[in-house]
Amino acid sequence: MKASSWTLSLSLIGVLVAAGLGLAAWKRADLQKSAELAANQPEPTESVTAATAEEIEHRNHVTAVGTVLALRSVTLRNELAGTVVKSNLTPGQIVEEGTILVGLDVSVEEAELQAQEAQLALAEATLKRMKRLITQDAAPVGDLDRAQAERDIAQAQASRTKAVMARKIIRSPFRARIGLSDLHPGQYLEEGTLLTTLQGVDEAVHVDFTVTQTVSAGLKEGDEVEVLTGSHQPPVSAKIVALDSRVDPNNRNAIVRAKVTGSSQVSVPGSSVRVRVPVGVSRKVVAIPVSALRRGPEGDHVFVIAKDADGNARCSQRLVKSGIMDGDQVLIESGLEAGEKVAAAGSFKLREGVLVAIAGQETGNPPTH
Repeated sequence: MKASSWTLSLSLIGVLVAAGLGLAAWKRADLQKSAELAANQPEPTESVTAATAEEIEHRNHVTAVGTVLALRSVTLRNELAGTVVKSNLTPGQIVEEGTILVGLDVSVEEAELQAQEAQLALAEATLKRMKRLITQDAAPVGDLDRAQAERDIAQAQASRTKAVMARKIIRSPFRARIGLSDLHPGQYLEEGTLLTTLQGVDEAVHVDFTVTQTVSAGLKEGDEVEVLTGSHQPPVSAKIVALDSRVDPNNRNAIVRAKVTGSSQVSVPGSSVRVRVPVGVSRKVVAIPVSALRRGPEGDHVFVIAKDADGNARCSQRLVKSGIMDGDQVLIESGLEAGEKVAAAGSFKLREGVLVAIAGQETGNPPTH
């Protein structure tokens, strides 16, 4: 019984060993077959777009909040009291210089002017007659002086009445756009009543913005700034025309005024805009598209594309030191040289040493700032 148990155990062990050897042989053959199949498969290739790192001139900047101002702007008020007989204040309408905007009742002045003109005509006739008598020695010289004075007084009274009438006719002092108004014929106006505002329609506008005293110290007339009117609008170039002569002691800021040629490029007067103000001196930096920069636990990096010994394009990961973003590009402080090609769109799926296929044409960077 004991010998037969040992024999049975040895037989079972032999069966298990044989089964293990067979399984190992089968696995080895299967792995060898898989390796042969993998060797016959082409190497995976990732499709990306590429961009060339470019060296550009860059100057640091700060962003300030500015206000658009018309070159000419007035608040329209009446100088004299009176009743409105004509109103031509249509909000938003552009009027030319000299256009009648508001007319006040001048019927009393017109009547007075008629009487004064009649008096002036009489004084003129009297003066002529007196001059004729003087030449004939038929009248004293004093009468001539009196007649001339009466003519001058009548003339001055008529001129004064005409001036009063002119002040009751309110005209546009320049080509302008009319603001909001609530004025109607028949309305009585006290002296100095607010009628509307006029914003000059010019080929240029001013933009006033505030910067710190440190920034203002580095600015001068003639320097260029960029006015940003909207998220989807390109920046508009403006030139500094004036700097405030003092710094506000409360916040240590100074007001700077820039001029934008072409008022249609910016918002209407009174609007708020952003102003990009240059600071410091220009320097050379390397710029790449924002899509080419990857961020990871090890730091910022890019995938540089270069050909291997077989002439195939491969990517290699390289750590870089990135700077500020400027539009749709990012500045690289170190780690990348101008002229090197980097993966842009699609770089998120790359890994070290992978084959790459550049889709479409190579993309360049935006214009130099």
